Amino acid sequence: MTRTALLFTLLALLTAALFVADLAVGSVYVSPGEIWGALTGKAGDPALQDIVLKIRLLKAVTALAAGAALAASGLEMQTLFRNPLAGPYVLGVSSGASLGVALFLLGAPLLGVSGHTFVQSLGIAGAAWLGAALVLAAILAVSRRIKDIMVILILGMMFGSGVASVVEILQYLSDEAALKSFVVWTMGSLGDVTGSQLALLLPVVSAGLVLAVAVIKPLNLLLLGENYARTMGLNIRRTRLLIFLSTVLLAGTVTAFCGPVGFIGLAVPHLARMAFASADHRILMPASMLAGAALLLVCDLAAKHFALPINTITALMGIPVVIFVVTRNRNLF
Repeated sequence: MTRTALLFTLLALLTAALFVADLAVGSVYVSPGEIWGALTGKAGDPALQDIVLKIRLLKAVTALAAGAALAASGLEMQTLFRNPLAGPYVLGVSSGASLGVALFLLGAPLLGVSGHTFVQSLGIAGAAWLGAALVLAAILAVSRRIKDIMVILILGMMFGSGVASVVEILQYLSDEAALKSFVVWTMGSLGDVTGSQLALLLPVVSAGLVLAVAVIKPLNLLLLGENYARTMGLNIRRTRLLIFLSTVLLAGTVTAFCGPVGFIGLAVPHLARMAFASADHRILMPASMLAGAALLLVCDLAAKHFALPINTITALMGIPVVIFVVTRNRNLF
């Protein structure tokens, strides 16, 4: 077995083990045998079955999907902008999604749809997609005129800061109930995703991941620069559009339902590069997806243990990776 195959096997086994641990750990410990009984409908205790199926399973599946989505979108952004510090959170894409959700959540009571669960879920997702798309479109438009990747990164951060300011104004003007709902959302949570929301999240994230896999070859060409990619026959505009669409679906959807979860998209691709010692996206893309899912499961376990918001844990785990990348690995691209 090659080193890459061994690493993929170990990472898959680790992710599976963390998934089971996420189902077992909580205020009430559930043994692996009881988990199996609940999943197969043979649990002796109905309350235990409800805990596993209606609470922990939804949360664990959400962690898998969100971790893979954020990591894949982060890898796409870093390659597209040829910048190791690019990512949906840093470039303001998550902030754009947050603005869309803020406009919907804080305006939902005025529209009279706050009491309709499905309409609210669909509205939150649509608002997040639109907000993320607008910010990413602005960044892509700037990147066509400005070739300096550091300037693009700074502008992306400025877009994010500007959007955050607009969100703060909306919070200041909103009523108490809407404000509380939005503030809770900003803390990030995997446990607030309902079954009906997960039924919307999974197909959209799956579509985004399929697009991410579809652009693996173009991403490899972009590593060598856009001019070289053009000489190899790559349609740059079409490739950007596909990456753009994939990132909006992935980062926008996760942000809509789980809140603005930071640092997963920024840190995980670097962990995959260091672990697999490769720049080939045929390896990096699936490795990042698996590592993102595993890391978010770890963050969820830590959030349960310390009773903290998921955003706090992802920041504490992601910041050291970013610092390491900045100080030790400046020539990743």
